[in-house]
Amino acid sequence: MAGPLTSPATVASDASTSPWPSLPDDLIRLLASRFLAGDLLDYLHFRAVCAPWRSSTASPRGRGVVEPRFHPRHWALLPEGHGLYPGHPKLHGYVRFFNLDTGAFVRVHIPLFDDHCVLDSYQGPLVLQRDHDTAIRLLHPFTGDILDLPPLSTLLPQMRQELQEVRPARLKLPWLRSVSTAATFADGVVTVLLAFCDLHRVAVATSQDHQWTMSTWHYAISSPPFPHQGKFYVVYVMRADHQAKIFRIDTPLPGEVLQPPKLIATTIADKLRGPIYFVECDSEVLVIGYGGFPFSKMPVYKLADLVMERYIPVTSIGDKAIFLQNRTLSVSAKALPTVVGDTIICFQPMEHYVAQYHLSRSSWSPAMDKCSLRGTEPGPCSLIQHIYTCCSWRHRNKGLLLRGYRGGWLRWPVNGKLRQGVSLLHTVY
Repeated sequence: MAGPLTSPATVASDASTSPWPSLPDDLIRLLASRFLAGDLLDYLHFRAVCAPWRSSTASPRGRGVVEPRFHPRHWALLPEGHGLYPGHPKLHGYVRFFNLDTGAFVRVHIPLFDDHCVLDSYQGPLVLQRDHDTAIRLLHPFTGDILDLPPLSTLLPQMRQELQEVRPARLKLPWLRSVSTAATFADGVVTVLLAFCDLHRVAVATSQDHQWTMSTWHYAISSPPFPHQGKFYVVYVMRADHQAKIFRIDTPLPGEVLQPPKLIATTIADKLRGPIYFVECDSEVLVIGYGGFPFSKMPVYKLADLVMERYIPVTSIGDKAIFLQNRTLSVSAKALPTVVGDTIICFQPMEHYVAQYHLSRSSWSPAMDKCSLRGTEPGPCSLIQHIYTCCSWRHRNKGLLLRGYRGGWLRWPVNGKLRQGVSLLHTVY
């Protein structure tokens, strides 16, 4: 039997006598710090409970980009597939983000995609290029905060030697759109370091600069640079003896000079062979490669151990699943259906499917069913395709999903004159 109805006056009276709004300020701030350490949206929900809680805690609006504590670190832009790129008219300015740890989804209105494209992301904020002037902008997707950086076009005069045969100058810009991003945040000044995967050079600028400054040196590379805590890690595999040399590139603080890469580790071919990937998993940087021929065993080590010349294999990553492609990410299998924990998911070029390596068992299996991989309609495991595509901005930008190998360019569906050739490399999709 239903209980007695409660009048609106009674509800208002109960709310006015509730002890929760009158919690001590120090306790409110303590609770808020715990929420903020976990997930930004939980912190926003906490602040929305009542006015006293909101007034006792810091608002991320206006500081969402410049203060790293407000970055949505565990959120990723979801690839929609079906040609629905960010900014597609059918999306009406909305995009979806999903949480890599909880599996939660949110729908966000970002009208900027009408004349911006995404080049990368760093700790949650999106790295955008504005179409008409190539300006780089950091966007916080949940607060709407924007940090403006110089246009990519300011690098063209510094690229005369690399691309001297490319005419006209605007055709040089595509070489600058395949990037990895690192940044440092100090006293309200953001210093951004862009690593250009096609040119093997980096450029630096702050939020107070009017142009980018290109490095005078090149870096050796066997896989895309990996950003972590304001640094880049790059690896170069020697062809002769298959040794891998790991370098670190530091983002300079304001007033400092950009320094060349620093060699921090050299691996033994018997322990680790290329291709080699870096990934952050549970706040630890892991180094993943192969134990011999491709798709045999996949040894995993902690970067900190390799720097100390220790080879201690990581035998389990618990409920995490690691995705390897042009970018890498780790997700929690507990919150995402069809994702298997303690696995490494990557493309199998010999069999032409997305495979998963079971770390504790040292065995391989398909990561998706045949319907998801080759069918005309998504199968029950198609979520893996969407997550796997998160590792490739080239596909996500164009509403495509990674499916198999096919060479060629990925052409822009709109604004082709401004965006065409985001990468001139052959890609996997």
